[in-house]
Amino acid sequence: MGRYGVEGGHPLQGSVKVSGSKNASLALIAAATMAPGVTVLEGIPAIRDVEVMLAITRALGGEAQWVGAGRLSLRIPTGLNTTVPFAEGRQIRASSLFLGALVAAQGRAEVPLPGGCDLGPRPVDLHLKGLAALGAQVEVEHGLIKARAKSLEGARIYLDFPSVGATENLMMAACQARGQTVIENAAREPEVVDLANFLNAMGAHIRGAGTDVIKIDGPTVWRPATYSVIPDRIEAGTFLIMGAVCGGPLRVVNVISTHLQPVIAKLREAGATVEEGEGLLEVYREGPLAPVHVKTMPYPGFPTDLQSPMLVLLSQARGTSIVVETVFDNRFQVVQELQRMGANIRVEGSAAVVVGSTPLCGAEVQIPDLRAGAALTIAALLARGETILDRTGCLERGYENWWDKLTRLGARLRPLPE
Repeated sequence: MGRYGVEGGHPLQGSVKVSGSKNASLALIAAATMAPGVTVLEGIPAIRDVEVMLAITRALGGEAQWVGAGRLSLRIPTGLNTTVPFAEGRQIRASSLFLGALVAAQGRAEVPLPGGCDLGPRPVDLHLKGLAALGAQVEVEHGLIKARAKSLEGARIYLDFPSVGATENLMMAACQARGQTVIENAAREPEVVDLANFLNAMGAHIRGAGTDVIKIDGPTVWRPATYSVIPDRIEAGTFLIMGAVCGGPLRVVNVISTHLQPVIAKLREAGATVEEGEGLLEVYREGPLAPVHVKTMPYPGFPTDLQSPMLVLLSQARGTSIVVETVFDNRFQVVQELQRMGANIRVEGSAAVVVGSTPLCGAEVQIPDLRAGAALTIAALLARGETILDRTGCLERGYENWWDKLTRLGARLRPLPE
């Protein structure tokens, strides 16, 4: 799974370009299988999760190849296989997105219960209830989700929680339902908007994406399209936090600042300066960090994917901060590893109490999940001495050229034998 040594205490500064959105790219790849012909996606990051989605696409009978940096060509036949292979499907959560796409385009699907980072229970019941409301027969047996539908009918669907995955799956399925589908309490994330824009480019009729009510008129006559994915707001936020805690100045290029307003607000509250330009953000800090309280929420709240990096920043603030996690039960797994490095953090139920400012020292730590890996990297860059990061392969799931980007900013790193 990879090991890296990180020598801490060296200032980071310079410019870093953010890659295309991981989460949006995975949804776009699944959606592309609905339109026979050749679809071209641009700005797609060359990361492990994308490669898994491409492996699934090939197993279904499609062709997928890189035709340039970040440029992906997907050739989709009229008829696809409808079974997502177990080995690939279990690796990532986003494999579940083939469920809505295949049911809509092929009338049936078999998808393994999804995997990904262990962040606690992430049931797919909202996906299944929504598909059933559209007229699909859905069952779960032997670790597989099986769905079939001779035809889909528009329906009004209320989501008990604004789940991104459920919103995306139902939006794709509803494109082939007769009449209008209304998804209420829909997820509002930028990645949902990006998927809706892509589906519309392929012929769909979707309104309201980015609000809590999405309306889809079907059925859709599909056509392939060429489309560019949005920048990755989580990668951008990670580098902003890194710049704030390491002093900067750090210029983060290829960003949509409106996607990052909750993060920018908290960084400014903590004492960092964040300056906005066209397609870029620059962050630096001249004085000490101040404690702040953070509560993760669905968009447009503070993103749960940046909670772990924020813990590192708050460990260096002068005072006590409280971080409340409302999205995933196991998002505090990183705390034990940060404690090994000297951070004063204690978990109390769904909250973490962070007492700063505590010097960090190098240690050997194990990365429990993707976003924790980014947090532990930031901690290692701050720590006195060398930190050994174990299971760095987790980072390759979601951050393109992670180590190269850090090296260009001044980090001192070395790959280690496993």
